[in-house]
Amino acid sequence: MGGLTDINHYNMINISEVLETNRMVEQENLDVRTITMGISLLDCADSDLDKTCQNIYNKITSYAKNLVATGEEISREFAIPIVNKRISITPAAIVGSACCKTPKDFVKIAQTLDSAAKEVGVNFLGGFSAIVAKGMTPADELLMRSIPEAMATTERLCSSINVGSTKTGINMDAVKLMGEIIKETAEATKENGSMGCAKLVVLCNAPDDNPFMAGAFHGVSEPDAVINVGVSGPGVVKYVLEQMDENAKGGLANFETLCETIKKTSFKITRVGQLVAQEASARLGIPFGIIDLSLAPTPAVGDSVGDILKCIGVEEPGAPGTTAALALLNDQVKKGGVMASSYVGGLSGAFIPVSEDKGMIDAVNLGALTIEKLEAMTCVCSVGLDMIAIPGDTSAATISGIIADEAAIGMVNQKTTAVRIIPVVGQKVGDTVEFGGLLGYAPIMPVNPFRCDRLVNRGGRIPAPIHSFKN
Repeated sequence: MGGLTDINHYNMINISEVLETNRMVEQENLDVRTITMGISLLDCADSDLDKTCQNIYNKITSYAKNLVATGEEISREFAIPIVNKRISITPAAIVGSACCKTPKDFVKIAQTLDSAAKEVGVNFLGGFSAIVAKGMTPADELLMRSIPEAMATTERLCSSINVGSTKTGINMDAVKLMGEIIKETAEATKENGSMGCAKLVVLCNAPDDNPFMAGAFHGVSEPDAVINVGVSGPGVVKYVLEQMDENAKGGLANFETLCETIKKTSFKITRVGQLVAQEASARLGIPFGIIDLSLAPTPAVGDSVGDILKCIGVEEPGAPGTTAALALLNDQVKKGGVMASSYVGGLSGAFIPVSEDKGMIDAVNLGALTIEKLEAMTCVCSVGLDMIAIPGDTSAATISGIIADEAAIGMVNQKTTAVRIIPVVGQKVGDTVEFGGLLGYAPIMPVNPFRCDRLVNRGGRIPAPIHSFKN
């Protein structure tokens, strides 16, 4: 704990808060979920594919060579678990646009990125991405078509495609293509539970500074390199809400007390992330970017956003009142986080991935939680339909329709939404698929059987909403 002598230097945490933080770590599953180094690869682009790949490998292994060791060092000194060390890069469709003429060329870039990630020892590398909200360049489409093979031949690579935004509308050609690509990726990785789809996300209004996978990429507005930190503490919030009601008259605190409790707890959690971010930035000599306070659950018991919703007052996630409870939670998390750091960004709020959250898994198995209710919840949470396993025979058009629905929610509500959906080859409703680690396990959820092919096949772009004209 020697590093605690330096805390006053940052004016972030006093000694009583350190003791409280230790309790959060030891008893309530508080962790820094990730230190993510964003690296610009714009200067790696070359008309020669081999040269581009060499430039990419050299830059990543140079900039991130000490990332893992530094994260482990900070974790030991401050007694704060840092679960993942990750890298995000400039969207690969941009970097490879001059040298990639076929999908196979982008697969070679994907494999180079994966090799660099293995060399520096990070858990994941995100940014095998394309931004196609208004249209696709030839390079964008080549990258998208390379995704199935790229996901099948790499281990640590994550891919994301941004198909819409409030400013531009929704690129339905890209939405249709991504339904097909998700199906192909599921088939290409069927020997591993269609795992490739767990590392592939389709977004609307994707942020440039998100440290969480699979949607992380290093936006073109970012500096050459940056440190972004994601903090997670659903177990901490659950614990304080349980204590709040135990101490309340009649065993039920009112909404004012509830909101203040969540907000103050989020503030404390974010301060831990601020400390880690500043330390990592100083030791690595890389500018500090943002703190992303996202209540990102794990499959561990007691580390569930679903359980927080039960503490707020619903019998199971999915019951009437669930969307209101989630809206309250998300808002108070953001308010507390914004007060704790000058640079809060990324997604920040509450995540509701099914496979990664024991409370959500239980709610699905009980029949309380359906895809339709999850879609309603995504209107007020930080991401969208996340880590949802569906039958392997679900059509590409149906998947595209689900993506379009989520993108519409993000576009109209000026928020980030996403779809990370896994059509598990050979599995049907009632089966369970194991992903392992933080990705957890998931029951196969039923999908509405009525079709949307005519919608998906129209082509073109859904226009931006009227309230997008703000300039």
